[in-house]
Amino acid sequence: MRTKSSILSVFVLLLTLIFSLPLFAAEKSIDITVTNWLILGPMETPLPIFHEKKNFSGKKFELKNLLNFEHLDSRKLSPALDKTIPGFGERKLRWTMQTDSSLRITLLNKKMPQKAFAAAYLTANRWLEIKLTVKNPHLQIVYFDGKEIGRRNKANASKKTSAQTKATVKVEPGKHLLLIKTLFDPNCSAPWEISAKASVSGNHVASDLNWSTDATHFMNIKNLLDEPEISRLSISPYGKFVALTLRKSLPPGDKYETWLEIRRYADGRLLRSFRGLGRISQFKWAPLQNSYSYLTSGSAGITLWISDLQTGEKISLLKNIRNFRSYRWSPDGTFLIYSVTEKHAAPKTKLKKLEGMPDRLPGWRDRDFLYRVNYPDGTKMRLTSGLESTNLNDISPDGGKILFTISQENFSERPYSENTLYSLNLETLEIDSIWTKKWQGSVSWSPDGKKLLVTGGPSMFGKIGINLPEGTIPNDYDTQAYIFDLQTKKVDPITLNFPPTINLAFWNPTDGKIYFVTTDRSFVSLYRYNVKRRTFQKIDTKTEVISAIDFAKKKPVTVFSGCRANQPWKSYWLNLKLGKVELFYDPAQKDFAQVQFGKVERWTFKNKLGDNIEGRIYYPPHFDENKKYPCIVYYYGGTTPVTRDFGGRYPKNLYAAHGYVVYVLQPSGAVGFGQKFSARHVNDWGKIVADEIIDGTKQFLAAHPFVDRNRVGCMGASYGGFMTMLLQTRTDMFAAAIAHAGISMIPSYWGEGYWGYLYSAVATANSFPWNRPDIYVDQSPLFHADKIKTPLLLLHGTVDTNVPPGESIQLYTALKLLGKPVELVQIEGQNHHIMAYQRRKLWTKTIIAWFDRWLKGQSEWWEDLYPPHGEE
Repeated sequence: MRTKSSILSVFVLLLTLIFSLPLFAAEKSIDITVTNWLILGPMETPLPIFHEKKNFSGKKFELKNLLNFEHLDSRKLSPALDKTIPGFGERKLRWTMQTDSSLRITLLNKKMPQKAFAAAYLTANRWLEIKLTVKNPHLQIVYFDGKEIGRRNKANASKKTSAQTKATVKVEPGKHLLLIKTLFDPNCSAPWEISAKASVSGNHVASDLNWSTDATHFMNIKNLLDEPEISRLSISPYGKFVALTLRKSLPPGDKYETWLEIRRYADGRLLRSFRGLGRISQFKWAPLQNSYSYLTSGSAGITLWISDLQTGEKISLLKNIRNFRSYRWSPDGTFLIYSVTEKHAAPKTKLKKLEGMPDRLPGWRDRDFLYRVNYPDGTKMRLTSGLESTNLNDISPDGGKILFTISQENFSERPYSENTLYSLNLETLEIDSIWTKKWQGSVSWSPDGKKLLVTGGPSMFGKIGINLPEGTIPNDYDTQAYIFDLQTKKVDPITLNFPPTINLAFWNPTDGKIYFVTTDRSFVSLYRYNVKRRTFQKIDTKTEVISAIDFAKKKPVTVFSGCRANQPWKSYWLNLKLGKVELFYDPAQKDFAQVQFGKVERWTFKNKLGDNIEGRIYYPPHFDENKKYPCIVYYYGGTTPVTRDFGGRYPKNLYAAHGYVVYVLQPSGAVGFGQKFSARHVNDWGKIVADEIIDGTKQFLAAHPFVDRNRVGCMGASYGGFMTMLLQTRTDMFAAAIAHAGISMIPSYWGEGYWGYLYSAVATANSFPWNRPDIYVDQSPLFHADKIKTPLLLLHGTVDTNVPPGESIQLYTALKLLGKPVELVQIEGQNHHIMAYQRRKLWTKTIIAWFDRWLKGQSEWWEDLYPPHGEE
């Protein structure tokens, strides 16, 4: 039995323990110290002469001024072991490594100011807010990812005060560069030593952060948006020279720089650069050897220049033409056909009566007309006028005629417009109407001028181009190629049994073959068609997707830009006769030299009809099949497949770099797989596609145990955004979903979007809100909003004219009232595509942060981008 005194002693002891504890437990902090450094220098940096004298402001040139002076552009340094950069004079500077938590810089001269750079890379596996501490008794400026975060303008040898630079930094997932520019002060007795650490508080582990000297990294947003890219290329008639138009963003603003380079075809050597000389556009090689033409713009209008590559001489063939639109050289180079827009005056009353649905489009009432200008005398003739625009298709091989098209609305039947093709004799100005057709694409002459090479929908020439069972409506976005005989008027549907869809057609005069750039399943491929043998041959381009392409008119050579799913865009040359492909120019080679990509693998599954549904998997770099990964399922589901392009608006490589397995599938209804496959898009609006996405995802998860089936998200844009919305009404298998510019109510998109009724001319052929409620109501996600359970992010540009912003707003309203997890992010001033640099950058981060929140359980990045109301 305890005595009263013993009980009292225990009580006193407990009180002592309680009051000795802090009121709040200290937040745990983890320090990660830099133990390996990259160092550049030191280099002697003397003060300028007369530095001891005061300037007009009464100030002397001090060491801090020497620190600020950029001997090297600090923000452009990309440190890597053994990498050399030009120093002052002929001296080369080389990055070396030092292994120690305290970086000791060896002096060249104790009495001379010296500058050096120290660097280390910080890898973050999640979004974090960290505290950076850099100790250095001498002068320094500290940069993190190119931004200054702190500086010390005076040396400090005192042991009583700390020689530290501190900064709080928000670190996004990925690799980041800590760069220190430091200047040795000869009057400071302290050793030139640097140390640094990153501190993070909260429930984090040391593996969330890691310092290294390894410059290699996974793809990041800078790689996506900042690297130079080829937007256009052109090869001279004899294949000796190539002109490339390049484009590069100019962060942090929304502007881009565009410039032109002329390179030699044989070795890629740069011959001439038009950079920093103002805007140059519509570069074209003249049929005359070594001459070219281009446009410059000024306040008075457009001027068309013709220049000789060898001599540099140039003349202005056309001066100060307002509203100049485009031009084309005649085959013999003796004249050009050009187009000028006549602007329609806006109503003075600010009221406008529409002349039809297209009248909603800005500039629809403007008209384009054709002119001729002779070279070199510059004499001109107007060729067309009237109520409708005249659009040039081609100039005949002998230069005697042109083909042009007039388009007119016809609301009585699909596709609500029709094209009349005319031939105009340039000597007599007599015209010949060749046809009036729907679904017309491009038209060009054969090399002998006796036939026309035509592209258009399967329905363009009636049933002759349709390869489907009787009664099946074709997908007229599945572009076909035809040869039209001008004398007999007979049509030859040359691609009737050719599954790829035609993107571009060129009848090559050098070999008489037709070359097609095609959407070929998930690839964009080049084919050669032998007109006599009626055979197709696929040409190996060493790429998976080709884009800009141009053919020499006098030699069997071509240049094109191409990429692979995990290989950036480059330009290549191709000898059509030998089939030889070589890399021509890689504008971003240096920028991607240190980027590591994961592998990309093809993966297919069988749908209910027994068809193989195309797909592919993007793996994270350093993939480990023994780990469990979150997954993003990406799709479009409309009329075009998600081709294997690198980068783009929805960069699968970037998502994989953030630790996601990305599964891309191509459901039924897309072109490039044959007419039977593409016709499934017509009058379906997501029924087949939704079933295939759900079924395909289930089969994918069953076949890939390294994917965590509880952490699978889905995403799509435009029609794919519609599919995201629709899917959430059909399944709860996804842990998170994103819809960019999705369609929540089909009838409102049909009537309000600029092209809604035109797209529906194919997607819902002969079906309307009044006769097919099973499509317009039953397939509209808004009418099934109560079934949605998945956390849904809606993204939309505020001035989207394709899919109006209301499509996201009305679903957001419904889900908010239903108490469902939903967020709506509007991108101010952006249309269907997010193009402005800073907004696109933030929009891209928003997508990844949303998936991190729901698929990784990491909400910090999302909350930093979009703080809870009242905490902004």
